[in-house]
Amino acid sequence: MFYANKSVYIVYLKAIAELASVCMISRILYYIVFGLMWTLTLLPLSVLHILSDFLFLIFYHLVSYRRKITEANLRNSFPEKSTQEINQIAKKFYRRLADQIIESFKLLHLSKKEISKRFKYVNPELLEELYQSGRSIMLLCGHYGTWEWMVGMPLITKYKVLAVYQPPSFSEFSRIYHYISNRFGINPVPMREIFREIMESKSKNELTATFILGDQSPPPEQIKFWTTFLNQDTPAITGFDRIAQKTNQAVVYMDIVWTKRGFYEITFQIISDNPKQVEEYGITRDYLKALEKTIIRGPELWLWTHRRWKRKREHHTE
Repeated sequence: MFYANKSVYIVYLKAIAELASVCMISRILYYIVFGLMWTLTLLPLSVLHILSDFLFLIFYHLVSYRRKITEANLRNSFPEKSTQEINQIAKKFYRRLADQIIESFKLLHLSKKEISKRFKYVNPELLEELYQSGRSIMLLCGHYGTWEWMVGMPLITKYKVLAVYQPPSFSEFSRIYHYISNRFGINPVPMREIFREIMESKSKNELTATFILGDQSPPPEQIKFWTTFLNQDTPAITGFDRIAQKTNQAVVYMDIVWTKRGFYEITFQIISDNPKQVEEYGITRDYLKALEKTIIRGPELWLWTHRRWKRKREHHTE
């Protein structure tokens, strides 16, 4: 769920908050919006999807939220597609984006039974085999579909689940992180502390499954690796790659498939069973290849509104 730099609902609540002044007014606005969403999400998801339809109209037609960025990203990623095809994908994306926002907020009340029904893991036995072999693992995913529903992971595994996140600058939002985490048994860990947390768990003989969204853009000073991703020269974060090689944790990709509105299936795929034997940044490369296949299969479910390709290789040294 919130295990990225910014989760869906954090992104948009924070955007609202930033319209107000930094201090008291933004805090009041946050509580108003959060209180409203808390109340609204008491409704069944089938009803909330009607609200999502109105949200789509606002994003796509009324305010055209980042449409130029979205359409440019799609054109550059799929140069073989016509303008009509790009527009169709963009429209589907904004419909799914509205759903993702509503579905993420629904985590405030979604029961364990319902999330297990709606976010179905196809092959949980793969995790069980790794657990029985005494291996800690790293779980990689992308900003794809309602990835926030990964919060239900402790329901299907014996692993201690760690979820990496970047603490938001507006401290009130951290309360949302921890409230939802506690509901499902997730252990949120700030990005800067994850290696220490993994090693501390190892010293206690606790097997961990560390969940990371690996498709974020690294800060300029942290760019170590470039690759071709969706037909574009792309810098990639590599921290998870280095941690996997240091700890020799098995690396597993989570392939998400949207089956129907409000329902997803997730298949676990091993990227590397022996990271210490993989070439430098090989795990990062293989992860991005797996994610690329997922996106090509269903492009409307990836998060296209960010400027992921704003940095160019010629401006950075490898």
